[in-house]
Amino acid sequence: MTAEEQDVAAEPISVARPRLLWVTLGVALGVIVIDQITKSIALATLQPRIASGEGPVEVIGSVLRLTFVENTGAGFGIGSNFTWVFALIAVIVAVVIIRTARKLGSVAWAVALGGLLGGALGNLVDRIIRAPGFGEAYAGPGQGYVVDFIQLPYWPVFNVADMSIVGSAILMVILTIRGIPLTGRRPAADA
Repeated sequence: MTAEEQDVAAEPISVARPRLLWVTLGVALGVIVIDQITKSIALATLQPRIASGEGPVEVIGSVLRLTFVENTGAGFGIGSNFTWVFALIAVIVAVVIIRTARKLGSVAWAVALGGLLGGALGNLVDRIIRAPGFGEAYAGPGQGYVVDFIQLPYWPVFNVADMSIVGSAILMVILTIRGIPLTGRRPAADA
């Protein structure tokens, strides 16, 4: 491939990069909005139900339940005394994703990174605005609990942000296995 052909082949990527940054940010915003709406519904409907002792709502028997948990840690309650660490990690992840998204040439990678960004920021919003736990006073940013409300057997209770993080991670693994780089173009085979 001549230098001129390489310039022409690279042109759509440079034009697409700003658009793909907006795709990443749009997916992230969509995840954050859906996550916060569902958490507000859980707070309004499920928290009083659980607090009164009624128990979870069984959607599909014991396979899928809606409940309410104030999660100050990570999955399985790990790190509940280090909530601020999860907030710091979310901020670092967000910065790395936004910097990386500026170089994207793949719509699939833009969606994957947007889902990861939205999930991280969705839970970060909770850690910033919520108190450390039920009935406790606000302790400052990064110290709050995350609202979790979806329950499957043998799995920690989770939320939409968590689903987005896991779904994005699965998509990233698939893209990596298929050999699709962040730029969207596979390296040309040596001639």
